[in-house]
Order: sequence, then structure tokens, then C-alpha cells
Amino acid sequence: MAMGGSGRAARSRVVDLGQPVAGWTGAAAPVRHVMTGHHCRLEPLRMDHAVGLYAAFGTDSDDVIWDYLPYGPFDDITAFEAFLDTSCLGVDPMFHTIIDLASDRPVGMASYLRPDPANGVIEVGHINFSPLMQRRPMATESMYLMMRRVFVDWGYRRYEWKCNNLNARSKAAAIRLGFSHEGLFRQAAVVKGHNRDTAWFSILDSEWPVAAAAFEAWLAPDNFDAEGRQRRGLADIRHCPGAGSDGPFKSGPFKSGPFKSGPFKSGPFKSGPS
Repeated sequence: MAMGGSGRAARSRVVDLGQPVAGWTGAAAPVRHVMTGHHCRLEPLRMDHAVGLYAAFGTDSDDVIWDYLPYGPFDDITAFEAFLDTSCLGVDPMFHTIIDLASDRPVGMASYLRPDPANGVIEVGHINFSPLMQRRPMATESMYLMMRRVFVDWGYRRYEWKCNNLNARSKAAAIRLGFSHEGLFRQAAVVKGHNRDTAWFSILDSEWPVAAAAFEAWLAPDNFDAEGRQRRGLADIRHCPGAGSDGPFKSGPFKSGPFKSGPFKSGPFKSGPS
């Protein structure tokens, strides 16, 4: 038997180590930048957002938006400000306030978390949409802007979404936005004194071009009627892009111009914090 220079037998078997990642040098570390669309602007969270956020979250009289988050609801603005000051101003998680461009008021928040630039993995979470933005184009646009930054600007390979397995709204939202369900981590955490089984979802850089084109086609003004109702759902566009009178959607940025006012009617993307 032939021996290598170290005295070990020469390797005669072939091992499948997975697909090579040619030229990979890592993704960029997340940095704080404003993201602006046609309906909303995402700003790195600041303490002067607190009053507006507290007021927006207060429009949910049943506190449903807090059900599956590990914090909240908060009894008063002082408690909410203390939470923001101690938990939401760092780099991991990196919180953003979602601003409604029409009113210039905070209406929700979301964050990047657990960035792993070496392996190109990052997660979106702490998603909390007040009733002021639920089921409106800005809800979808905010997620599109965050996803675009991850894949286009920072060069990540994998974007994760995780939520309580009991959170049906969050799971439906992940699928609608183009994430794939990967499985369930049982007894992953204890949250507010209750067991949490965590559902895992992801979208990959190779899937981003199709997802991006679908987002842009869905967000286009001509996808909404005069009352603001969507003509085609986001998942429908992604799965069957050529349907409809206008033919296949085009890639590239969506056109400028505001949508008509009023919430769109169909589609599962309601509230659903992860």
C-alpha cells in the first residue's frame, strides 16, 4: 500500500464534502443605515422614537402583538423606555424603527440579530407591527428592504426567520415572504414561563433574485386597485410570475409613486412577531 509523506496510507476514497463555495471571503458586518422605500423608512432605533412607538403599539387594545415576544406589554412609557434603553440600542440585536412616510410617525420595529459574517448567516426577528401598519403595503416593503440589504449590500448567503411554533401568523408571514420551513427545534426556550418550540425558516442568496422580482412586482402601483386592494398576492406572483395580462414581471427596482390609500384585503400577512 502506498504511503504518504506522513507515513499514512494514501487516500483512495472520495468524500463528498458538499458544494464548494468558490471565492468566499465572508459577508460584511451589519452597519447602521437608514433604509427608505415608497411607504416606509427604517431607521436605526433611537430613544426619541420611544413615545411614537409606544403610542403606535397602544392602538392594539388587546395587546395581541406581544403574545409571542419574550417581553411586553409595558404598563407605561417609562417601562417601555427602560426596555429600549437596555435592550434595543446595541449591535446584536440591531433594532430598527419603521416609520410611516405618509405620517412620518413610528409604526413598528424589527431587528437583525445573530450575524455570522464568516459563514454568511444572519437572522431577522423582534418583528412587531402595530395595527397602524398591519396588512398594509409598508409591512411587506419593510421586510423587502431588510432582506435586500442582507443579500445585495452585505452579501450574506442565508437569511433566517425563527418564531414560536404556536405563532401561526408569523409562520404564515414567513412562507408568504419567500422563506422555506426547515423544521422544529423542540423545547428550545422558556419564554414568559412557558415552553417554546421554535420553528425555523430561511431564504438563501440563490433564491433572492426570484424573491426580489416578486416583491417588486407586488409593490408596483398597478398591483393595487383604486381602493388599495391587491390584484395578485405575493406568493402567487412568486410561484407563477407569467400570469396576468402584463406577462412576466421585470427585475429591477419597483417604480416610484405612492399606492392608493386603504389596507389591502387578502393575504396572510397580518401581525406576527417572531
